[in-house]
Amino acid sequence: MRTTTPNSPHIRGRWRRVGSAAAATAALVIAGLGTAAHASADTAGTSHKVSSKAIAAQVAKAHVQYTRACGATPKKGFAACNALRVTGGTTAFMEKQAALKGIAPKTIKPSASSDSPTGYGPSDLQSAYGLTSAASANGSGETVAIVDAYDDPNAESDLATYRSQYGLPACTSGSGCFSKVGQDGSSSNLPTADSGWAGEESLDLDMVSAVCPNCNILLVEASSASEADLGTAVNEAVKLGAKFVSNSYGGAESSSDTTYDSSYYNHPGVAITASAGDSAYGAEYPAASQYVTAVGGTALSKDSSSRGWSESVWHTSSTEGTGSGCSANDPKPSWQTDSGCSNRMIADVSAVADPATGVSVYDTYQASGWNTYGGTSASSPIIASVYALAGTPGSGDYPAQYPYNAAGTSALNDVTSGSNGTCSTSYFCTAGPGYDGPTGWGTPEGISAFSAS
Repeated sequence: MRTTTPNSPHIRGRWRRVGSAAAATAALVIAGLGTAAHASADTAGTSHKVSSKAIAAQVAKAHVQYTRACGATPKKGFAACNALRVTGGTTAFMEKQAALKGIAPKTIKPSASSDSPTGYGPSDLQSAYGLTSAASANGSGETVAIVDAYDDPNAESDLATYRSQYGLPACTSGSGCFSKVGQDGSSSNLPTADSGWAGEESLDLDMVSAVCPNCNILLVEASSASEADLGTAVNEAVKLGAKFVSNSYGGAESSSDTTYDSSYYNHPGVAITASAGDSAYGAEYPAASQYVTAVGGTALSKDSSSRGWSESVWHTSSTEGTGSGCSANDPKPSWQTDSGCSNRMIADVSAVADPATGVSVYDTYQASGWNTYGGTSASSPIIASVYALAGTPGSGDYPAQYPYNAAGTSALNDVTSGSNGTCSTSYFCTAGPGYDGPTGWGTPEGISAFSAS
């Protein structure tokens, strides 16, 4: 089993609220950005007009605060989720909405909940990653599985509210679109409910809905957050037919990881994604598995470029940001060719994870409605869903290889700025042209980089 020590850089301690400066919105006013679909007019705050200079001054003082969604550091042999819930300040989405109206952005209340979404929604994510056409036409018949620990009793009803808010087709157990089972595949023998992991489950389900509205969703709830139970849930998801499995949890590496690889994550023909972690620079497992797609995290903001969006490495502090690094234990897969790490290198690709540029989530079990979430718990199901839009993987393939086949092409947005810490080998922690640890080969620009063909 895996051991941990208090001084290990890969162990997540109890999360404290910290500040991450939100970007000024003056440039957003000039860019004339479009409003996200279905956004509430209340999101922007009060109706009085203020100057762009005043807006920028307020935003400069508005720091996003957040808490860890799933509690404290996991004990030996257990994993923690990689979700962060915004509890105060303003998000990039709120700044954009306010700038469009020439008003000051409204800060999120201490309750961390709102009657309206305060983060990016489906139209934002589909636009940012070139998925608008694919999201409307693809995904029918595909099943994306979400693996989490414990039960969220409100998972289906909260999912229904999220999808209704954004005009997405209904996805219910009655229609066969949504199903929830325990790690043994039973829909009646579910694990104990847990308010900490419920927020994680809502985030995961909502991100699949946002990116692949036509996909079926299978939620497999492990009996606990132990590595063995979570791994058993992965096996069950594959057994039940899912070709796309997202894992938004992780822990410190150990000498047992190669055993876990063969027991739980070695599923040719299945796209298995794993979040790179939220503790800044450092490798963690199962993102380090040679059989999964390791997903890093970015900060995502609107801009006036031809793409309309820009991204950089998500890094809030020395202990908070996307994970990356060279695995101490897992061997390097044949398709990964960076020369500085002789073992498995994290990450492969990336997507939005910064809570300051976070996504909207509806959760009534851990919280009381609309919240903004971040963390690589968001980026993992986003990427799993992009794989689903791209179609069923080849039967003997490890789909983590697909983005490498498209490396350096317009199928991926190369993220070239930012770092997630200090490292002796620059690309392990610093973004640059081409491959780098924090963001891999970049973020999706359409679906072709995630297809077998």
